[in-house]
Amino acid sequence: MTLNAEFVTALRRVTQRWRALWDAELRGSGQTLGRSRALLTLSQSGGSAMQRDVAEALSVEGPTLVRLLDGLERQGLIRREPVPGNGRANRIVLTEAAGPVVREVDGISEALRERVLHGIPRAELETALRVLTTVAARLEGLGTASEKAPGEGQG
Repeated sequence: MTLNAEFVTALRRVTQRWRALWDAELRGSGQTLGRSRALLTLSQSGGSAMQRDVAEALSVEGPTLVRLLDGLERQGLIRREPVPGNGRANRIVLTEAAGPVVREVDGISEALRERVLHGIPRAELETALRVLTTVAARLEGLGTASEKAPGEGQG
């Protein structure tokens, strides 16, 4: 296996394992990984964001986001506000009830990061971050596989 293939395989394995562990730990808070990511995204956006921006930040399609938002709305953690002058757009706003949930989810997330990354020297994390940032930028530049001709963009 080439170094490039090993890197992509390791990255996929880490991503899958991280998501599975994060999801399992979040379940105790009554949240799923998807809903938690949406809450954290909204919190980091100052408590509200356009629905399309949340979908983009989470890298999910509209129907998936609608299901996540429906669940958060049922829990009383968000509300949808129509955008004046644009009947098709919604702003998603965290409710007051979301504050404690966001703090709990953020604490669970931080504890997981600390447990997994503890003991890795800062310089190594900085190098890894530079590599991953470069890879992410190149992926953005290439677009998605669905934008490519059949057979292009295979991992």
